[in-house]
Amino acid sequence: MRILASTWMAYAGLYFCRKPFYVAKKTLAEDLNLDVSQLGEIGTAYLIAYTIGQFMSAGLGQKRGARIVLLTGMAVSIGCNVAFAFANNYWTLFTFMFVNGLAQATGWPSVVGTIGRWTKRSERGTIMGFWGTCYQLGGVAATSWAGFWLVRTGVKGAFLAASMALFIAWIAVYFWQRNSPEDVGLPKIEDPADTAAEAAETETGTNHLWTRPLIINLALIGTCYFGIKFIRYALWSWTPFLLETHFGLEVDDAAYLSTLFDLCGFAGVVVAGVVSDRLFNGKRTLPSFIMLLGMMLGCAALGWFGSTSLFLFGACIGFIGFMLFGPDSLLSGAGAIDLGSPRIAVAVAGIINGTGSLGAVVQDLVVSRLLDPGSEMGAAFTAVWGASGAGVQDLVVALMEGAEKADMAPVFAVLWGASALSTLALFIMLIRARRGSTDL
Repeated sequence: MRILASTWMAYAGLYFCRKPFYVAKKTLAEDLNLDVSQLGEIGTAYLIAYTIGQFMSAGLGQKRGARIVLLTGMAVSIGCNVAFAFANNYWTLFTFMFVNGLAQATGWPSVVGTIGRWTKRSERGTIMGFWGTCYQLGGVAATSWAGFWLVRTGVKGAFLAASMALFIAWIAVYFWQRNSPEDVGLPKIEDPADTAAEAAETETGTNHLWTRPLIINLALIGTCYFGIKFIRYALWSWTPFLLETHFGLEVDDAAYLSTLFDLCGFAGVVVAGVVSDRLFNGKRTLPSFIMLLGMMLGCAALGWFGSTSLFLFGACIGFIGFMLFGPDSLLSGAGAIDLGSPRIAVAVAGIINGTGSLGAVVQDLVVSRLLDPGSEMGAAFTAVWGASGAGVQDLVVALMEGAEKADMAPVFAVLWGASALSTLALFIMLIRARRGSTDL
């Protein structure tokens, strides 16, 4: 219970030092005289560093252990947010945001690697289904916490309050988290399902777990997670913007409605974890594939019907959240442990999350340009759109209730494309499972 509590608090706490920048963007722009492009560059610096940091954490965690990597990353992130509180120019924000991205990247591989050492495969899906709510509830709580203090104490108070919240989680990790049962005098968790890969390699005379089938499976899961994170971060980043610009909502109302994505995702994580254990005997690929088909359907519905009414838009992003966060949690959490073994779970989780984080970087570059008709990418889409035929254009515009909302079409199109990529990668995994190349 201490392991689950401390790792849950760690990852939820990291969001408190991740979200304030996004909540305080407008205030920072006014206080420091920053333009929108500069804010975008600062955000992109974070995402690039976060991606690099995932791969770094995979190696460091495997070599040094999850505990020291996690405690160090949390401490550095606390320090970065203190620096944000006193930042007075673009380059200070940019530099510490990059460092914060590296620090934040220590979180997921470390907590997943820890849980892998403390659980059996037969129970892992259910446990991580409930535990995986840390990044939905953590994200919602962190956003609310930052907004509460921003209104009352300004930017400085918001960032310092974030640091205080993560410091409390750091204390819990320091006293409660341990890498494995052996570290506190308990016997090692013996699970035949987790040791099968190691036994097979012993028979073939290999001395490591990084086999060719594992690398191929890792590439497929990473590709799947690339598409999932593309959609997840696109909806996180742009849903409030679309609600304000296309539906005329006030800033606070747009923020509240956008949380439907996370709140429905909370239910999706729990359902996916329990179902994978109870109905699919610890298998992660098939329930994830089924939910990804639902995610594809949700993205299609968002494109065709989401712009016709605020109710349908909210229903679509809620449905997508439910279908997305289930596979998100299964594949990057329990699935990452099951794919290799608890022994290399830190590295596998880091590689999967790092590959997925590339999707977060790409979406920020792609979506922003698609929403800007003056950009080269926006102009290219417009040219393709113009050549697609009047019938197709008229149908989409009619469904979107007016030409003024047709500029949302390219965004919805790339979301559906990302969902198709994820589903295809997992479909190949299912084929490999039938051929005995994986038991995920």
